[in-house]
Amino acid sequence: MKIYQHLIFSSLLLLSSQAWAQDEQKVSEKEKNNPLHNHITPAQQLVASTGEEMLNMGNAGHAQTMISGYGDFAITHDFAYANTSGKLNRAVLFVGHQFNSKIAFFSELEVANGRVEGGALHGEVGMEQAYLKYSLNPRQYFLAGLINPRIGIANEMHLPVNFNGTSVPFVEQFIIPSTWSELGLAFYGQLSSFPIQYTIAVTNGLNASKFEHGSGFRSGVQAGQDVSFNSLATTASLRGYWGDFEVQVSGYYGGTVSQNPYVADSMGIASGIFANPLMLGEMNVQYNRDAFSAKALGVFVSHPQAAATNTNFANNTPAAMYGFYGELAYDFFFNSNSKKLINQSLVGFLRYEKLDMNYKLPQNGIEDGTLNQSHWLAGLSYFPTPNVAIKADLRYTQTGPFNPYTVVNPPPLLRPYAEQNVFLSLGVGYSF
Repeated sequence: MKIYQHLIFSSLLLLSSQAWAQDEQKVSEKEKNNPLHNHITPAQQLVASTGEEMLNMGNAGHAQTMISGYGDFAITHDFAYANTSGKLNRAVLFVGHQFNSKIAFFSELEVANGRVEGGALHGEVGMEQAYLKYSLNPRQYFLAGLINPRIGIANEMHLPVNFNGTSVPFVEQFIIPSTWSELGLAFYGQLSSFPIQYTIAVTNGLNASKFEHGSGFRSGVQAGQDVSFNSLATTASLRGYWGDFEVQVSGYYGGTVSQNPYVADSMGIASGIFANPLMLGEMNVQYNRDAFSAKALGVFVSHPQAAATNTNFANNTPAAMYGFYGELAYDFFFNSNSKKLINQSLVGFLRYEKLDMNYKLPQNGIEDGTLNQSHWLAGLSYFPTPNVAIKADLRYTQTGPFNPYTVVNPPPLLRPYAEQNVFLSLGVGYSF
């Protein structure tokens, strides 16, 4: 089985494969005869290929530290504006430690956009995750710390070798912000008799005062930095497996008022842990069989009191937004008889995305047609070795018209906005 198909299903084995580990934690005969194991298809078998996966699967051993990492960079040509640009999107270092058979630590330190300079917005350094894991048994465990909620596909499965194209799908950048992390406590488990996983988590809420026009609610994600727990959020998910299909539904409900009751009262806004709530519902389906794979995802976000957010913070927040995408992919090297290609893959893909970040506006909102977008992408990913991807993709983008009233301080010379554009991107991704 090619590594491309293996990676799609890695999240399942973060739970189930612990039952096979030959560590201090022995599996009982009852667990070995668990009907869930009969539901695991060949497409879901994974040989750990990164230190993080080994730690998750219980293969790190007792009192052992694991080091791993991933990253990617890309160069993009914008045909409408005849501009070519590139950047190191991210370089991430993973460090984890197995304290004993029950307790482990996971962390990811990211440098985004190449570097960070004092006083200049050239990049950022931040923790993508930092949490302790406590395992009750091979099927159930707790996470505590800075965690990535199980929402969508890319929020957990965000290694550059896990997704097609030089960037994460736009729906999972702007409607579901990637990589989304919050401080909290989460419980993960799977049923003993059916191939169904579940999660539930309580985290800090969002900070509506930091919402920015054109980026959904991603700027309001607190990500462990000076976090306010005056608002809270809950997330939950269900994930099931049937043959070569994986189906997931997830939801989020959280407050967006980070101010304490005294400050909120002086501003004339509601207060409380779920005040001025934001709600998200998501569903995705993935299919994987031999050389062929497919995935589809849909998400809807509702912020019914967006008018109050705009009144207080003037950030032109929408009352609702949505996005969906569908993707087909095929590994041209899968059936090759050549010994030279046995550990290589050449994956071609086609993806369509549709998203609208101002699908519904409050009465004090300003329409921005550029946030109503559709994208067609076609490309290739060549894996000369399992955890290195050389990527190329061509993207056709179409949006609504530009509204000049959305720009507070327009430049002296504002170029005409291109509602249709084509982008060519070349990039490299890796994980280890």
